[in-house]
Amino acid sequence: METQRYLTSRGYCRKLGAQLSSDGSGTNFAVWCPNGTQLELVLFDSIDDLRPYVITLDPYENHTGYYWHVFVKGVHEGQLYGWRVTRVKRRDPRNVWNPAKVLLDPYSYRVVFPESYSRKNMCVSGSNIHCCPKSVVVNYDDFDWQDDRPLNVPLSRTVIYEMHVKGFTADYSCRDVPKERRGTYLGLIDKIPYLKSLGITAVELLPVFQFDQDLGFGSRTNYWGYDPIAFFAPHEGYSSDKSIRGPLDEFRTMVRELHRAGIEVYLDVVYNHTAEGGEGGPVMCFKGFDAGGYYLMDSRGSYMNFSGCGNTVNGSNPMTRRLIVDSLIFWSEVMHVDGFRFDLCSILSRNEHGDPVNNPPTLLQIDTDYRLADLKIIAEAWDAGGLYQVGRIPGQRWREWNGQFRDVVRRFVKGDQGQVADFLRRFTGSSDIYNPQLMDPQKSVNFITCHDGFTLWDLVSYNSKHNDLNGENNRDGSNDNFSWNHGTEGPTDKEDINRLRLRQVKNFMLVNLFAVGTPMILMGDEFLRTQFGNNNAYCQDNTISYFSWKSTPLREEMLRFTRELLHFRSEYFHRSNFDGDFRTLEDFLNSASFTWHGVRCYDPDMSPVSHSIGLEFWSVSANASFYMFFNFFWEKLQVELPRNRDSNLAKWYLLADTSREMPYDIVPNPELWEEEDDMFIMKPRSCVIMVSKRLPKVW
Repeated sequence: METQRYLTSRGYCRKLGAQLSSDGSGTNFAVWCPNGTQLELVLFDSIDDLRPYVITLDPYENHTGYYWHVFVKGVHEGQLYGWRVTRVKRRDPRNVWNPAKVLLDPYSYRVVFPESYSRKNMCVSGSNIHCCPKSVVVNYDDFDWQDDRPLNVPLSRTVIYEMHVKGFTADYSCRDVPKERRGTYLGLIDKIPYLKSLGITAVELLPVFQFDQDLGFGSRTNYWGYDPIAFFAPHEGYSSDKSIRGPLDEFRTMVRELHRAGIEVYLDVVYNHTAEGGEGGPVMCFKGFDAGGYYLMDSRGSYMNFSGCGNTVNGSNPMTRRLIVDSLIFWSEVMHVDGFRFDLCSILSRNEHGDPVNNPPTLLQIDTDYRLADLKIIAEAWDAGGLYQVGRIPGQRWREWNGQFRDVVRRFVKGDQGQVADFLRRFTGSSDIYNPQLMDPQKSVNFITCHDGFTLWDLVSYNSKHNDLNGENNRDGSNDNFSWNHGTEGPTDKEDINRLRLRQVKNFMLVNLFAVGTPMILMGDEFLRTQFGNNNAYCQDNTISYFSWKSTPLREEMLRFTRELLHFRSEYFHRSNFDGDFRTLEDFLNSASFTWHGVRCYDPDMSPVSHSIGLEFWSVSANASFYMFFNFFWEKLQVELPRNRDSNLAKWYLLADTSREMPYDIVPNPELWEEEDDMFIMKPRSCVIMVSKRLPKVW
């Protein structure tokens, strides 16, 4: 029998997880386990240790309310540990009690995996000590931020770039990043000059919480990362530094350097389900402590599945709510993250029975918590159980992914009939959705593509999804893509088709960047990235998902077009350029004085067969009038230009015309339009932007 190795004392539960003492004498461990009557703290000497040192907590000395805690003298940074719940108050169908399972700390700041780890091994009944992941004691307060401060970029100036940390630099073609740094946080740092030159103001990273890479079937892996097992720990797989503090410090270095370049960092966070899955899934952490508290379960102990991933986080439980808010505060205060996008956010508006409620406590607490007040919070306002809340997420500060914007713009640019009226609403901020709630102009996060679905190039290259390599016989992924291959399915050498596809991609990019709201673009769309028709690449950790940096003339043309558009938007077209501080979308629309046109001035064609529309508006701060025309008809149109109502204005100057090839598709110094009788020919499937500025003309 092993002699006592460590001295222990009562400890405290004022802060959960493993907290190093300020005097360096040891570590306090604390965990929530309301039904436990005996817990063990398991201390490992190494990642493969099969004979750990076990500290049995005293139910009187080390137990306060719902919490178990112990201070262990002599335990320092780097200690590997886990918990076991060896006795419980009562057997309950919702209590997944297994005294043989070593559990991760829900407040783990670092997680490590043995080589023997696999999801299959973790699902075997009995002890998991031979294959279980371990929590690690970490001093997370020790980092040189070099006076880093939040950027607080206003949403009116924000352009979001949704990206995957690994996929951004993992491809062999990313030759300006050292091989050992590709696919890592440091590799992303190497590409900051590219991001800065592009003109985006924020990166939105696909999940970086430590997740289970093993999907449990075959060689396919969890590439996207939507299976978290620790809400506080950065994913080790994206760190080139595998030391104890390596992933935390490398992530923070990335954030610091992005901030130095003027770029904010948002995280795509998954608080709606975990990697433990439902019945038959592994007992790794939350299940073993309080399954019925952390997850939505019925009276028979079956997991409710509103996430589509086997389990659903119980956002109505006070401790679960505390866990989520503590996680957000950690990533904000310790890791300096600027904002969060909440995957399947509507799940957090369901009560303990799975029913939607009007005032969900978790969403309202996130909305009102003073420690989160300067963060951007963005909701994916739906879930996999059919709950759709676009325009109805509770709380004034929440922004929302606008799925209706995506679908309407796709259909309009594609040339579908009956889209003009809906396009007008989506382009001007979706007032039919947001104005009843008196929302501001940046409520809508506008996007055409995201990680979930086709890339922009695939949207114009495929009529149907091609997910054959996902192992699900092409049954996965959405069938409603509103895509069009323009005559040939997939890649083609036909120049006319490729030129038309490029024009359509430019159309999508222009509409997205200039619509009222906060635009988001998908990693690589500016460089015509393809996933070869796969619209659900969640398991494709390979070149299907990676950003290919191989240059082609079409890619270079699209990159230049996007950069120039973003530059112009930043200088002249962001929402703060309009006069006044707008509290509501209606106030903004009234001030901007939008005027709609058809092929004849002030005569927009709103009929079901129309495929074109024009608009004009005045920007006080930019001191200019803007005119746009969208023609998604398959024939050219003769269009009448509106006459300037202010005699001090110059004539119209052309900024962009997507029907033209580089360098005439977008003109950094707008050229005077000199068509006779204020008429111009609008090419098929194209957009134009013109500006008219007070004399003298200064650009």
